[in-house]
Amino acid sequence: MMQGGATLIERLASIVGREHVLTDDRDVEPYLVDWRQRYRGAARAVVQPVNTAQVAEVVRACADTGTAIVPQGGNTGMCGGATPDASGEEIVISLARMRAIRALDTDNATITVEAGMTLSAVQDAAREADLLFPLSLASEGSCTIGGNLATNAGGTAVLRYGNARELVLGLEVVLANGDIWNGLRGLRKDNTGYDLTQLFVGSEGTLGIITAAVLKLFAAPRVSVTAFCAVADVGHAVSLLRAMKQALGDRLTGFELISAFALRISRKHHPGSANPLHGYAWYALVQVDDTSTDPPLAGLVETVLAHAAESDIVLDATIAQSKEQADRLWALRENISEGQRREGQNVKHDISLPISAIAQFTADAERGIVRAFPGARVVAFGHLGDGNLHYNVAAPEGESGQAFLANTSAINRIVHDRVVAAGGSISAEHGIGQLKRAELAHYKSPIELELMRRVKSALDPKGLLNPGKVL
Repeated sequence: MMQGGATLIERLASIVGREHVLTDDRDVEPYLVDWRQRYRGAARAVVQPVNTAQVAEVVRACADTGTAIVPQGGNTGMCGGATPDASGEEIVISLARMRAIRALDTDNATITVEAGMTLSAVQDAAREADLLFPLSLASEGSCTIGGNLATNAGGTAVLRYGNARELVLGLEVVLANGDIWNGLRGLRKDNTGYDLTQLFVGSEGTLGIITAAVLKLFAAPRVSVTAFCAVADVGHAVSLLRAMKQALGDRLTGFELISAFALRISRKHHPGSANPLHGYAWYALVQVDDTSTDPPLAGLVETVLAHAAESDIVLDATIAQSKEQADRLWALRENISEGQRREGQNVKHDISLPISAIAQFTADAERGIVRAFPGARVVAFGHLGDGNLHYNVAAPEGESGQAFLANTSAINRIVHDRVVAAGGSISAEHGIGQLKRAELAHYKSPIELELMRRVKSALDPKGLLNPGKVL
């Protein structure tokens, strides 16, 4: 058994090479702060393995010394789930060097990749094979597949393709004692006992460290249509969603809801952004794709929108006439989170609701917030097509965002109580991390929490994997 931190550092250096064990304050700093800059921790070292065998050896060394581990991918998480605590005793394991494509099977429509590959790199590899990996997030240039799976990421195409959970067939995972579970099977049917793959998806590194995955690929779209629509309120956006689903079926890939205030923040912090349909209260950004070039897709979308306008569901609409125009419309949506970050701290909510309950929820929640905190500004946007809203609350104009965070608990009660009463969830796609740990304990039933603790105890009996996250 090793004694003392220096001995552990030496052992880690012997596994991955001294240059890949970061201990200098300047080198370690980027790994200690979450993307929102809300959480800051400390670490004994940041270790950068290059393959699964090295990850296993690092974990084994930490297990031998009782040293806690924080797995980290692109460090783009929204809930502080990849940030170490303040003790300075934890080891951060960065998987960013593990970027290999292990296999690309076009007949099976699967790709096997290591956890450190960025989402955009996986998308590019699929595109080069004339296929599609449909997971799409604003952070796709820097977030990694391991993190996407560990948090069960969602994004803009869940309406058609599902969350990360539905896009993975098999995993390779390093367990808390350093053992390696190889479940890299590209099977769509495998009814041989408990589904261990799905156990690790969404577990945020608390049950094991995902090192590789077999991902589903799909036929690449040949034709895409992007439309930006103005609606009077959320209820009319829901009506438009229903009309488009009925007319277009599974060709409807994305349906995003954007409030006027969310759009204003996006444009304010990204000068030169598109400015379509100025002056309305709510907007819907719609993406429709088809793998065939035969159907007149643009004409179908125009017809649906024309009927919606005749029924007063849509107030105005514009359809992108080129990929450049479509990209500029999508940039408005994708830049909202960065715009909020630049605007200042606000109280975040990543919630899901039955689509039929969203209009009533948004009205009730805003009334409750403004009544309790006059002048507070709601930044509402998200994936209406799958019932996932990012329902954030900013300080009144001129008030410090950092000071406004003192109201987080009270605002959470206003928002989350209404979400749960409507049959919804307090976390749709961002996970729990440390941000929502207390909220999970508040809203989960005792039996659910106990079952989760039993699973955690069985797989990580020493509590060394990402402690303080989720539970």
